[in-house]
This record gives sequence, structure tokens and C-alpha cells, in this order.
Amino acid sequence: MPVNLVYFLLFYFFFYMGNAVYGTFIPLYFQHAGFTQSQIGTLLGLGPLIAVLAQPFWGLLSDRAKTKNSILILLLICTGLSSLLYPLTSQFTLLLLIICVFTFFQSSIFPLSDAVTLEALDKRGRGDFSRIRLGGTVGFAIMSILFGILAEKRIDLLFGVYAALLAICLLLVLRFPAIEGHQTRSRQRMSVWALMRNRKLMLCIGANFVFQVTLGYYYAFFPLYFKEMGGDSAWLGWSMVISSLSEVPFLLLSSRIFKRFRTWHILLAAGAAAALRWYLFSVIHSPVWLLPTQALHGLIFIVLTVTMANFINKEVPNELKASGQTLNGLITMGLARIIGSLVGGVGSEAFGMRSMFFYNSLAAVFCVLVFALVFRSQERKEAADSRHAAV
Repeated sequence: MPVNLVYFLLFYFFFYMGNAVYGTFIPLYFQHAGFTQSQIGTLLGLGPLIAVLAQPFWGLLSDRAKTKNSILILLLICTGLSSLLYPLTSQFTLLLLIICVFTFFQSSIFPLSDAVTLEALDKRGRGDFSRIRLGGTVGFAIMSILFGILAEKRIDLLFGVYAALLAICLLLVLRFPAIEGHQTRSRQRMSVWALMRNRKLMLCIGANFVFQVTLGYYYAFFPLYFKEMGGDSAWLGWSMVISSLSEVPFLLLSSRIFKRFRTWHILLAAGAAAALRWYLFSVIHSPVWLLPTQALHGLIFIVLTVTMANFINKEVPNELKASGQTLNGLITMGLARIIGSLVGGVGSEAFGMRSMFFYNSLAAVFCVLVFALVFRSQERKEAADSRHAAV
């Protein structure tokens, strides 16, 4: 692998190490601080609400900046610094404010780093994004074990470890080739609304949105559900290792899969896997048996994220590549996580987490059926239009 691509691989390795630390163990940190399930749902749901506001801003700014790298560097610095504010207070209101600041910067790192990486690969005409993203899977798995053991005694170290990992990511981004913001030298300033008029894009984002709502509930409440069943933080870490390593087959085979299947086929297959997974969560009563079901994660999250990242990179014009990625992030990592966390928190207290996983399964099944009909209808319409144009 060329040296400059190694930097991208290492970036994903360390960045998803940080994601394992923060994303997996932050619900347990809030529980340790004494918050209720609805309060935890509110804390975790407010962040995505800020992401809804922040991601269009950072996406457009990246497309109009001299380089996208400069915006990514700014986001990494501000995210790392704001993460260190968490341990300074245990007051609910102040934590809400801190999460707002943290998420304003952190939420756009995911789509912007994908945009930079995909454009760098396109420029060189080589390299497979899925192989680069594999670094994130390995990093997530390793850190899930390490911090799972550490969290048993010192979960308060979460934020220092996370900030240190972002500092390493920052050093790696400094070695990235410069990726320009295409609207800087373009005379035509393209609006984000141009993306909204792309029906195929919006349908794919719509299906992804529903599946990500169910994932939003999983990320917010699975750690609590696992511990409620009797599992500890170390076993939780191992469960995340299983879910992370289950992504490897898709990442290795994705280039072949993208050539053989339509985007919407892949998205709906991931939705079907989500429906099965949440149903199994709702009927299993032992934390030990939850571990093998985590292998289904490799058919859901990574499939949705990599498929959409590649689809957007090919579907949208150069002037809106960063905006396209952040729009997808806004809807699927922002709005979806808000619903999954906030509604999930209230629903968990009213019906219990077991019932909520069952309802998520029903939502995923319904989405697969409805969007299968919508996508088929869209394909028939496009075929009819093509025949009409040919005549």
C-alpha cells in the first residue's frame, strides 16, 4: 500500500478506537453518574439534534474551503478539547451544554473524513475504500477489549483516552494529501438543495434513515440492556469485538458486491438483517447468547455506511461531495439518533428495553417492505422514461 494511503488506514484505525471508547461506554458513564434511562436518552439524543444543525454548516464550509483537510483538522482539535470538559461536572444541565459543544464538532468528522478519503482514492485511481475502512474495524475491536477491561475500575478515564486518540488522528491528517474544496475556484456556487432534487439519492437516504433509527436505539441502550441481563463491562467489550470483526467479510468483498447488486438491494438486505437482530435481542434472556447475535452487526452498520458513502461519492457532483456526505450524516446520524435515543429512552421506561427491541424489529421489517415497493416503482418509472426518450 502506498505510504500516503497508509496514513488513511492508520487514521481510521485510531479514530474508530476512539469511537469504541466514547460510543460504547458513554451510556455506562452516565449510568455511573446516577442518571435515569430517560435522562440518558435525553443526553444521548441532544447530541444528534446539534448534529442536524452543524453538519450542513461544516459540509458547505468544507466544499468552499481552500482544502477540506483544514476543516477536518479544526474539527479534530475542537472535539478533543471539548471531550475533556465532561469530567468537570455531573450536573445534568451542564452536561447537556457540553454535549452540544462536543457534538457540534464531532458529528461531522465521520462524513468529512470519508469525503476526503474517497476523493484522495479517486485522484490516484487506486485503492479500495473498504480496505481503508477495515483499519477502523480492527481499531474498534482492539479498543473494545482494552477499554472494556479498564472500564471495570476506571470508566472516568474515558475522556482522556478519547482525546489522546484524536490527537494521534490529528497528526495523521497532517500527512494527508491536500483535498481542495471544489467550490473555491468554481464560479458556480451550488446549493445543498440540489441534492434534495435527486430522487434516487433521497430514497436511499430515507431507507438508511429508518434503519439508523433502530441502530440509534441500539447504541444508546444496548450497553445498559447487556448489563441489566447480568453482563459486565469486560464482556460488553468482547461483545463489541464480535460486532466489529463481523464487519471484515463485507469490507473485503464490498467491491464485488457493489458490482453485482444495486444500491437499494444492499440497503434493504441490511435492513432485513437488522430486523432479525432486534428480534433475537427481544427473545434472548442471557447475556452469553447475546454475544453470537452481535455477529449480525457486520450485515448492518458497516453495510449501510460504506454503501452510502460510495454511492454519494459517485452520485453527486464534485462541488457537493462533502455536503452530500454530511447531508447523509445529518439525516442518518443526526435525526435518526435523536429519535432512537429520545424516543427510545421514554419507551424503555414505559415498556422496557426488551419490548423496545421488538418494536425496532417491526419497524425494520415495515421499512424493508415499503421501500422495496417504492424502489421497484422508481425503477419501472425510469425504464419507462428511457423507452419514451429513445422513441
